[in-house]
Order: sequence, then C-alpha cells, then structure tokens
Amino acid sequence: MTSLQSRHIDNVYSIATGTALADPAASLVHKSWARCVREHGLDPTKPSPARILPAQEVRAHQQQLEHFLRAARAGMEDIYRRVADLGYMVLLTDAEGITVDYIGNPAWDDQLRRAGLYLGADWNEAHAGTCGVGTCLIERQPMTCHQTEHFDATHIALTCTTAPLFDHSGRLTAILDVSALRSPEARESQHLVRHLVSIYARMIEDADFLRSFRGHWILRLGTAYGLVDVAGELMLAFDEGGTVVGANSGARQALAENPLGREVSQLLHIPMDAIWRLGNGGASAMPFAHTVLLPGGGEYHASLLAPRVRRAAAPAPDIARPSDRLPPLARIAGDDPAMQQLLAQAQRLVDRGIHVLVEGETGSGKEVLARAMHGASRRAAMPFVAVNCAAIPDSLIESELFGYTPGSFTGGRAKGMKGLIAQADRGTLFLDEIGDMPMALQTRLLRVLSEGEVLPLGAESPQRVDLAVVAATHRNLSALVAAGRFREDLYYRLCGAVLKLPPLRARGDRRYLIEAMFNEEAAAMRPGARLSDAALQRLLAHAWPGNLRELRNVLRLALALCADGTVGAQDLQLPAPSDSAAAAAVPSAPASAEAGAGDGGLEGADELRALLQRHRWHVARAAAELGVCRATVYRHMKRHGIAPPQRM
Repeated sequence: MTSLQSRHIDNVYSIATGTALADPAASLVHKSWARCVREHGLDPTKPSPARILPAQEVRAHQQQLEHFLRAARAGMEDIYRRVADLGYMVLLTDAEGITVDYIGNPAWDDQLRRAGLYLGADWNEAHAGTCGVGTCLIERQPMTCHQTEHFDATHIALTCTTAPLFDHSGRLTAILDVSALRSPEARESQHLVRHLVSIYARMIEDADFLRSFRGHWILRLGTAYGLVDVAGELMLAFDEGGTVVGANSGARQALAENPLGREVSQLLHIPMDAIWRLGNGGASAMPFAHTVLLPGGGEYHASLLAPRVRRAAAPAPDIARPSDRLPPLARIAGDDPAMQQLLAQAQRLVDRGIHVLVEGETGSGKEVLARAMHGASRRAAMPFVAVNCAAIPDSLIESELFGYTPGSFTGGRAKGMKGLIAQADRGTLFLDEIGDMPMALQTRLLRVLSEGEVLPLGAESPQRVDLAVVAATHRNLSALVAAGRFREDLYYRLCGAVLKLPPLRARGDRRYLIEAMFNEEAAAMRPGARLSDAALQRLLAHAWPGNLRELRNVLRLALALCADGTVGAQDLQLPAPSDSAAAAAVPSAPASAEAGAGDGGLEGADELRALLQRHRWHVARAAAELGVCRATVYRHMKRHGIAPPQRM
C-alpha cells in the first residue's frame, strides 16, 4: 500500500466517523463516506478489487434494459468520439449499478478491467463505496467523484463523472459515466466533462422518450425559438383526446404538478385548437406571440410533432404496444350507478401499486377494464401483456410465462425466449382466468409478485421486473382456496383490491353500450350504417348470457347481413323474444354450486359427459353453457378420460 493510499484511508475514516457531517452543507462525497461506514459496513482499511459479474448475469441485466440500450448506445458513441483523445472511456450502468455497456480504447482493456471500468462491473455504493455511479444512484443528480473522493483506496487514481437517466414516468433507469484512469489533480479539470455528460444524459433520455411515444402527438417546448423544432427542452406526449401519457425530465421538473393523465390544454392553459394548429404550421402557427407561459413561470416557444407510426386498427390479443388505442375509463360505461362507482374505484387504484382482482362472468369486459386502467396509468406507453392462463397448454405455460435461456430444452429457440412476465416489465400484466393456473406455477407466480423478480427456465439468477398486475376470473377463488385448488397466499397477493363487474343483463346502461359498440363496429365494417328502433328494442330485451362478447358478435354479424345499411330486427341472430325473456329470468349459477364444482360444474365425469352429449360433443357450445373457456373443458375431459365417440 502506498503512502498516498494510507493517508487517504486515514482521511476517509476520520471524516466518516466524525460529527461535521451533521452540517447540511456537508459535501455529497463526505455524506457518502459516512454511509459506507455506518450503513454499508465497509472498512476503508480493507480495499477490494473491482467486482466483475459473470457473463450470464450481465446478459440478464442487459435484457432488462434492451428497450433503452439502442438510444443509449448511440449517445455513448457520440460522446466517446469527443472525449476519447483526452483519455476518457464511457460506460452505462443499470439502476443497480451493474455496467451493461461500455466503450473504451481496446489497447487499455486489461487496465480498464482491473479498474472496474468494464462490462459487468458492479459499482453499487454498497459494494464499491463512494464512486461516481454508486453515489449518483443515491443522490440522483449529476456529479463528479474525482480521485481521492473515492472511498476505496484502490480507486483513487480514477476520475468519474456521472449523470442519472430517467424514463418518461420519472423512474431512475440508468447511469451514464465518463471516466479516466488518469487525469489532472485539480477537480476543476472535470467541469467541462460534467457539463458534457449532463447534456448527453438528457439527449439519451429524450431519444428514448421520442422512441417510446412515436405513436403519439408530442408537444415540444423550448426557450430558444429557432431550436424548438429540434431541441425541445420540455416534451409532453398525448393521445388524440389530448390526455398526457408521458413527460420528459424537463417537463416533470418545470411543471408544478404531475402531468400524466391531465388534459394538455388544461395543463398549459392553451385552447386545444391552437395546439392542433401547431401540427400544420409549426411554431409560427401558435397565436399569442408564439409563446407558452407555464403555470409555474417561464416562457417557452412551442412545436408539435405528429405520430411517426400508424396505430394498429385492432390491438393484438396478447400484447398491446405503446401505439395501441386504450379506452379511457370514462368511456367504458354509461350512467349505470354500479359501474360508475366501480370506475371511480378503479381510477383511484391507478398508480397506487396495488394488485387488482377483477371478478365477473365470461365476456363481461374484464380485459377491457384492465386495458382502460393501464391506459389511465403512468405505464400507458409501456406494454400491456394479456395472458389467458386457461388457454395456454399445461406443457407450455411455464416457458410462455417465465421464458427460458438458450439450450434449456429440446425444441426451444436457439436464442432462448423472453417470457410474457418479463415482456410486461414497467407495464401491466393481465392474468385472465387466473383460477385455471396449475398449482405448480402458482408458487412461481407468487415469487414474482412478492419479490419483484422472474427466473427464466435454465437461468441461474433472477431478473428484476416492475409490474402492475391485474388478475381476472369468472370463478369463486375463495371457494377454490377452500377446496385446496388455489394457493391461499397467492389469492391474498392478487386481491389487494377486488372489482366486481356486473353482467350485461344487470346493467342500466345497456342502451349506451349497444349504441357505442354498434358505432364502433359500423365505423370499421360499414361506415354510415344505422341501427333501427326495432333492432335496438330487440337488443335491449335480450338476456345476453355471453355478455359484451356476445353483443359484439351479434352486432358484427348483423352488420354483415343487413342489405341496405340499416340493421333491422330480422338481421339479429338471437333467440325468440319469449326464449330470451325466459333466459333472463333464470338466475346465474349459485356460489355453492361453483364452490362445489370449482369449474362451473365440471367436477363430475358423468355430468360432463352428459353435457357434451347434449351438445353433440361440440366443446365450444358446452363451454359457453358453463361460462368457461374451451381449454378448461378439454382439461377436465383429459382428467376424467373422456374422449369423443369417434376417438373411442
């Protein structure tokens, strides 16, 4: 150990254990030294070499940032071109301090690796002590850790300048670091580097923001009139309805309130028409001297960027990407009191970190409600991943949900597969028909919910995931728990809040739903089509055992069959009104029956065989009568050894 290292250790120990740190003006570095000793339990007299993670663990950390790495890499390459000749290298860590990308002079690889300026290096303050990355993760502001400001004596030759990177919801995502093995002794020599790192951190954030919201309108605000079209300091992404779904760091800092979920016109006190005109004429189209006065103060010029990708006509059944249309909560119901109360509860649950369980009959709109909650949340621009736990075969559900690493099993993809849970990271995971999830997987799902991490098949270490979870079922989960067919601890994890969707026949806003759904389907299939009064009355009188799903199918078929663009009563494929009225009078299956059967009456082999025979072995019709999906019927047929006659 050199004399310089020895003096450094004495200085760190003296300050870290002293009383001067109670002064609010104490430097970030000295506060960090105290944390290292008092909270992390680090000993300055025991320097340790750089900690480099195995390649497999590094890949797991990279996968969690894969959506962000492309924009970050472009920024890293550009800043490296500007500082390489001065002896600097560039690295990027995730929010845990693990280096997931780096650029340095290949001739210095051995030195960089020994110093920890290398792929896989762990710069978390709890392990590495005071350093640019680890301390920046805690302080969340640009900073320089120069030479003897490092806690560990093995790092005192380094100079490291860092800046935090946040996503559009304000979550710390990564750290950008520019470091050098050697530098001038004066700390002031790093001022220009610090300024450069801060600029590139914002550029990377904004590039990722523009990528994430390329399917939305983006309002850019800047103090420089001539640069606002290319360098908006404040950016707000909003949908066609004018609702803000994303804000960059500049906007979150400049606005006194959380902008997400607010109307952009109300937030900025600008008429929506004036904002739309920006899309046609640029900044010069803005009236009132081309400026926007923010509520908290500050004068900005404005520019509007139109969506750069077309939105899908219909969302995919499994994963909704950021550009998909998401129904606002207010639009999924009319004036039905029960639904209005439910939607008010749903709105209050958004962004509260509470898992939600939606109960309701098959086809009653459980996924529609889940998508609307996702669209109203801060996660709206991130994936909405819907998983039907009953529709995935037992043999595939584990790999589909959790993913797998390369070579995990025969027949798997050569590069492995990212599971549906990991795909929902930072977004919403919707678990439909959760009551049909096999018991073995319920244990693994419980770990995901309790620990916030997922372990792919074949992997040695878990991956962190940040999820909003909405589960749905048409069954009585508490009865399944009592019967030993659903884990009690998982049940209580899922039902942080329970929303009970009423069936369509019990809703007082049926007219609103029928007309809204008809207009939606007509716009896609036959623009200009209308619904006759006779057809409307027939639809209002029907019992709707299949709920909203049945209603949509009936309307689509009627639109296809009507001859002159007017849907009449004769175009509706519905049972006779007398049959419909009789069906409406039949109460739904009692809870006791469901508790005894567990699957809508599928427990007994004789009952199931009789049901299938009555429907001439048409599984879809039998499933519809029971209110379950076909996969559930097939599962119970297999359990009881029941096969159609032609297979016997």
